[in-house]
Amino acid sequence: MEQQGTVTEISYSVNNYINESRQLVTNQNISSIEAGRETVKGDPIVKKCNVYLPAGYDSNDKNTKYNVLYLLHGVGGDRNEWLDSNGKTDGNYNICNILDNMIAKGDIAPLIVVFPDGRSATDWTDRSFNPEGTNMLGFYYLDYELRYDLIPFIESRYNTYSDITDTTTEGIAYNRLHRAIAGLSMGGMQTLNLTLGGFRCDSSVQTGRDSRWGNGLEPTVKAPGMLDLFAYAGAFSNAPTSSSGDILGGGIASGDYNLNLLYITCGDADEISYQSPFIGATDRLAQAAGNKLCDFYQVKIKNGKHDFMVWNNGVFNFLRLAFDVREHSSKCEPVSLTLELDD
Repeated sequence: MEQQGTVTEISYSVNNYINESRQLVTNQNISSIEAGRETVKGDPIVKKCNVYLPAGYDSNDKNTKYNVLYLLHGVGGDRNEWLDSNGKTDGNYNICNILDNMIAKGDIAPLIVVFPDGRSATDWTDRSFNPEGTNMLGFYYLDYELRYDLIPFIESRYNTYSDITDTTTEGIAYNRLHRAIAGLSMGGMQTLNLTLGGFRCDSSVQTGRDSRWGNGLEPTVKAPGMLDLFAYAGAFSNAPTSSSGDILGGGIASGDYNLNLLYITCGDADEISYQSPFIGATDRLAQAAGNKLCDFYQVKIKNGKHDFMVWNNGVFNFLRLAFDVREHSSKCEPVSLTLELDD
């Protein structure tokens, strides 16, 4: 395909992560009260992510700029899940085919997509589901890595519209319009809880309370949110530890910036995410957010399960709506849809 983008794996330094003692290692002035645990200094670790660059990207062409989507994986996946686990068609990753075709057809502007590894922890390569593991705890601290490590790295390396080093009021307002975040399952939870200001979680053994979800995890402290970084958020089959709609909406309402787009989708046959996570996260969210939430889509997929048929549809429709930089002057009514996908 002449208009085919490329995917490259890159390494970068991380100064903000969970260590083997469950402390938050940081090079920032983050209080233990905000973090919900002791914060300490420490040496950086090296992590990897994958980066999709659209066809025609030229690193020497500093005049052509790109929006960036940070696309997060599920609890048993890693930076390769959207690529390898999603499969290939005609020798190319299905997610890349979606991106290439949308760009070629003019449905979206060419963009950069970053596939991080969602565990901000020393054992970030451990993909096991272990509620007591620091690898699991790392999922709930990805926001610090994004803010202080990965986004600065991406924006210093690639030709992006956004520049996180511009901390002026005008700069922050402009930059967030050119970043989006979305994820499947656990990554959908991260998108909601960490971007909007929901709860972090830790092992119920550590909290001393029984897990309300029966999965060994319990809420701890609220994340500060990342609405100053992202104007568009998408959650596809968000995981059970997603915060409730009133908590998430309250996080939007208390922020300094409007959320231009929130797109939440799930299959109604999804035994993991539909009943409590999807319905719970969308219930009362719009009311709690008030006029700080602009476009809000709640999309149910008829007979959809916990799989890439739902997640690819989510990416496709989320990107069609994202990066709309028009001014939103008043509250938008939520849009509730039921879609039936072809097999």
